[in-house]
Amino acid sequence: MDIGVAGVGRIGQMHAAHLTELDGDAAPDKILLFDPVPGRAEAVAAALPSHVTAVASFDDLLAADGVLVATPTDTHSDLVRRAVRGRTPVLCEKPLAGDLESMTTLVDDIESSGVDVVVGFQRRFDPATVEAYRRVRSGEAGQVYLVRSSVLDHVPPPKEYIPTSGGLFKDCMIHDLDAVPWLVGEEVVEVSASGSVLVDQAFADAGDVDYAVVTLRFASGAHAQMTAGRHDPIGYDCKLEVYGSKQVLAVGWNERTPVVRLEPQQVEPTRPWESFMDRYKDAYLNELRVFADVIEGKVANPSPARESLYSLRLAEACDESLRTGKPVRLEAG
Repeated sequence: MDIGVAGVGRIGQMHAAHLTELDGDAAPDKILLFDPVPGRAEAVAAALPSHVTAVASFDDLLAADGVLVATPTDTHSDLVRRAVRGRTPVLCEKPLAGDLESMTTLVDDIESSGVDVVVGFQRRFDPATVEAYRRVRSGEAGQVYLVRSSVLDHVPPPKEYIPTSGGLFKDCMIHDLDAVPWLVGEEVVEVSASGSVLVDQAFADAGDVDYAVVTLRFASGAHAQMTAGRHDPIGYDCKLEVYGSKQVLAVGWNERTPVVRLEPQQVEPTRPWESFMDRYKDAYLNELRVFADVIEGKVANPSPARESLYSLRLAEACDESLRTGKPVRLEAG
């Protein structure tokens, strides 16, 4: 199997390196890299094993069995369409597109084509999160009463990135807005969001916030409380808790969790996570393994385009609630 990687900036380089770590049936025979910045793909390929090579154009990647899109967000829609037209399965970093109208059209085109497009919401491939999903969906955890999630960057993103990020809800909290409804398996009927600028004035200058709280109310009456922020002084922090009638589940709590536990024997974290790439390395590797299985028709697509459309809908509801100061009611479907 040959895999192409479009875009070898920070995320693309990570994916290219992870592809070289795969073994067994998931290990690619060839890894093809393309980047529009002259010389970048060649430089990345030179630092990796010999079966990684640079190619001259995106179209050259379409001869591979699958292509991974890790280019800037505003190019995703065009590249995914080109791959789908070429009948090449895609693993695309989120989001597929930056707004609901554009993404709806793209999702319709993807589904009409019958070509698999896996959206890279890596938490769907995280072992502990997948186990929480299994326990909730099987009924083992019982009725869901409440879900709590939090995601905190260790350091804020570069100032030049902030105006192009899409905002805290679409750039950062979109992962929670995908993972929590996926886990609960119910429609969200109401969204309420509040946010502030506490870390850096650059977020306010871009019309964004750097700390936010979101509440989702599900059709059953269960709630999710979600927090996101752009600075944790100790490390990158991402946790999930599910309060059920039979079990309480926790994801993301171990010796690397960047919190100081103030019990009589105070516990400091050992080697806290530095970034999402560090925290979710196993998830990213699993994502690539599953993508290989999707290409070969061994498994169904676990992160389809239609479901990423739903998370964007929730993110836009968060933006509206933040702007108006009022909860946003969502119609079913």
